[in-house]
Amino acid sequence: MRMLFLGDVVGTTGRDAVRAVVPQARRDLELDYVVVNGENSAGGRGITAQIAEEFFAWGVDVISGGNHTFNVRDVYPYLDQTPGILRPINYPSGAPGRGVGTCGDLTVINVIGRAFMAADYDDPFRAVDAAIKQAPEGQFILVDFHAEATSEKQAMGWYLDGRVMCVVGTHTHVPTADQRLLPKGTAYCTDAGMCGARDSVIGDEVEAVLERFLTQMPTRLPPAKGTPMVNGILVEADPMTKMATKIERFDRIL
Repeated sequence: MRMLFLGDVVGTTGRDAVRAVVPQARRDLELDYVVVNGENSAGGRGITAQIAEEFFAWGVDVISGGNHTFNVRDVYPYLDQTPGILRPINYPSGAPGRGVGTCGDLTVINVIGRAFMAADYDDPFRAVDAAIKQAPEGQFILVDFHAEATSEKQAMGWYLDGRVMCVVGTHTHVPTADQRLLPKGTAYCTDAGMCGARDSVIGDEVEAVLERFLTQMPTRLPPAKGTPMVNGILVEADPMTKMATKIERFDRIL
């Protein structure tokens, strides 16, 4: 089984990158599944139903989310109605949507971290435990851990080693070079990176971000435009064991 996971899609530039890369990658790499984190795809904060439908039309199978998933309120009914789009599973009860999605023999678990995050989420480790127990038999399991702290992400990788096919981090928008197979067969990468403008600060316009840092004043941070960049990981897995056999970075500048 071959799966491509793409990091946080930021704004129009990120969406253009996904549209340019995914259909060709599905053909050239003979991919079985494509998963993207789409929580920043609408103007850099949030996602809409229309954007989600565009992702699906371009060949994306599952869209994961994070702390910005709920920024656009109009998407709330869509989250409840559409199995292919997720939000972190450990939001308190009553939040729209679901944190686990199944497409064919792939199950995606979306979970959010607690270290250095603004909100007080439920325990991500126990939330994933419960989701794994409820997953159908014979599934490849991917965990998108949307978290700030590298230590928390690494801890999750070790915690799930041998129980899931892959643990990949999102949220920081900066790709890490620590992709590896853990001893019991779980593919791991601390952060997939982002799909967005290369010349930016984590996808946002450089000047706007500098103004905020230099003045400490509230400043709108519009998504940057320019040369698109795609960050992600490519995972291969054994159909018998459901564990990973290979992980490599998937980085493109368009």
